[in-house]
Amino acid sequence: MSRTVLITGSGRGIGEQTARLFWEKGDNVVLNARHPERIRRAAAEYNAVRPGSAIAVTADVCDHGQVEQLFKEAHRAFGRVDVLINNAAVANIGLFTDISILEWDTVFDTSVKGTFYCSQLAAREMVRRHEGGVILNVSSMWGQVGASCEVAYSSAKGAVIAFTKALAKELGPSGIRVNCVAPGVIMTEMNRELDEQTLEGLKEETPLMRLGRTEDVAEALYYLASDQAGFITGQVLAVNGGLVI
Repeated sequence: MSRTVLITGSGRGIGEQTARLFWEKGDNVVLNARHPERIRRAAAEYNAVRPGSAIAVTADVCDHGQVEQLFKEAHRAFGRVDVLINNAAVANIGLFTDISILEWDTVFDTSVKGTFYCSQLAAREMVRRHEGGVILNVSSMWGQVGASCEVAYSSAKGAVIAFTKALAKELGPSGIRVNCVAPGVIMTEMNRELDEQTLEGLKEETPLMRLGRTEDVAEALYYLASDQAGFITGQVLAVNGGLVI
């Protein structure tokens, strides 16, 4: 039986690759992003091969009303959400003394408030069904150890880790597993903005001597959503090549 997997921020990068992997494995996918172009193209591609296997829903996870509509569309198409992957995030690089209130709020609203909104709606449904479920959150290695000039991003991603651990304890008795991945330097559009010298330095600092691929994170998420991870909850899986141990 195909599961229904809802992935926020699935228009590019880790979210896009994760949605593709779950779909390739036979799951139905709910693609979400603030901008519709890429997720609509992906849904059309998937449905051309396997009709009715994907929908694209434009929604900003910072807006509770839009998140409610996102879940309504998922239920209308597939009747349920079995796996939620909270991936939507925005970065902020700059001196702490220069961060504006708007920039700080945008980072936290996307990573933390968006994760709360989506997880609460998913959890209510999963608890009511009495059939378990999976909630996966995407943090960052900077949420584990912090990064200079990325205080807002590090703080928000640290909050996602704490959220994961607390929610896993609360939802465990209902058979719902909650886990987190903490990627390192992954070659996404976000990190391609870094100059070549910086990327080469990060590669040299990484024990495995390479930068991460979106496939590396997607595979970790797929494992945590699988029955093979059935006795794993409240954990943070670091996908960083050994850069943070």
